[in-house]
Amino acid sequence: MSIAAANAKMIAFWQKLGTRFMPFADAATAEMPLSRLLRLSLFQVSAGCVLVLLTGTLNRVLIVELGVSVALVSAVIAIPVLAAPLRLLFGFRSDTYKSVLGWRRVPYVWLGSLLQFGGLAIMPFALLLLQSQTTGPEWAGAAGASLAFILTGFGMHMSQTAGLALASDLVPDEKRPRVVALLYFMLLTGMIGASSFYSVFLVDFSPKLLIQVIQGTAVLTIVINVIAIWKQEPRDVRRTAVDRDLSSFFDALDDYRSAPGVMRLLVAVAIGSAAFSMQDILLEPYGGEILGLSVGETTRLTGIWALGTMAGFAWAAHSLQHGAQMYRVAARGLLIGICAFSAVIFASPLGVNALFHLGAFGIGLGGGLFAVGTMLAAMGIAERSDSGLVVGAWGAVQATGIGAAMLAGGVIKNTINALALNGSLGEAMLTPAAGYLVVYTFEIILLFLCLAVLGPLTGRRYQRDYLQDMRFGLAELPG
Repeated sequence: MSIAAANAKMIAFWQKLGTRFMPFADAATAEMPLSRLLRLSLFQVSAGCVLVLLTGTLNRVLIVELGVSVALVSAVIAIPVLAAPLRLLFGFRSDTYKSVLGWRRVPYVWLGSLLQFGGLAIMPFALLLLQSQTTGPEWAGAAGASLAFILTGFGMHMSQTAGLALASDLVPDEKRPRVVALLYFMLLTGMIGASSFYSVFLVDFSPKLLIQVIQGTAVLTIVINVIAIWKQEPRDVRRTAVDRDLSSFFDALDDYRSAPGVMRLLVAVAIGSAAFSMQDILLEPYGGEILGLSVGETTRLTGIWALGTMAGFAWAAHSLQHGAQMYRVAARGLLIGICAFSAVIFASPLGVNALFHLGAFGIGLGGGLFAVGTMLAAMGIAERSDSGLVVGAWGAVQATGIGAAMLAGGVIKNTINALALNGSLGEAMLTPAAGYLVVYTFEIILLFLCLAVLGPLTGRRYQRDYLQDMRFGLAELPG
């Protein structure tokens, strides 16, 4: 064997080994190398930072440290997620955007980043005004906080939807599951990093520190988003020509809904997302108020949840690699979620904090399995639609379920606690934990309901050839 042939064989061996041992290496192509994919995925890191701030850190700070009503906190924090139905419109508009510059996705990522920056910039002052307003009309604090969360929510949804659609545009069809997996992984990475950062810097809470942390997040996220989209989208004037023929929004929506199983899947996504997310507004206050955990300890719960989600992600990847059916992977996540919420419920009467942390990890594990299974199914059965509409519809249903559940969770907790503490529910419910425990029980009921909705999708009627090759990223890890 010649030296050149030996070198070529050795290079081929190391390339194959690198793809096997390096997560997501097989998502790259010659036109879209891994370095460029990783840079593009930074917009998901930005979204992860904002999500931790909105649904993890701020609800604990507002309820426990600033003493704001749980119902008001639920309403304010749910605003960004309740704006999620607009993701469907954002996705469609980016699909059909008319521009002489030839860009479809970048303008929406940039506008969303600016809105998100503006919301985060004014948010700390609005929250402090909400907590201790001494002058001006009584509604000013709530109005300021609502405006801050509306801007942040609109911006996050717009930039994330357009960014996901851009990533889908830049890679071939067979690579999309792996690229979506990479983006989802980076979202969790951003959440874990942000959770660790907030848990360290908010140990000794003060209003000044709150301002610094939130505004620092505003600057960081817009810088990250600029780096992510820099020279990513090629200019194609033909796709954005002003005189090109376009289908209407409702025609495109009808075409998307005509795929078999789409509506049942979206209903399952809405119910399952609500079931896993109703506790988002309550898990950290529950740890602080009932179990006596500090701000840093409760903020780390988001990191524990994200680690559980990543474990679920890897488990789903391994299962799909070995021929598991996607809907059954999602159903497995629902069953784990039932056990996890049971652990959280029993942590209070037993006084075992470790059981509470185990439950938080289990919620992430089950949620990761459910999200991955249903996400890839949605990509498969809606392959005829443009990427912006598919991403927008998925995100709209998922985030709307999350937002409605977060709002309902706060209202249910307040209502049950008010009834329990005045003795209306009997002596057994005479505890500050009553409202929390009722919400967790209701989530278990929703998980059972989601299982019933998802069940028929596991039948042969919904099996298609395009659902067979859904390997992605971590599925290539050894073992």
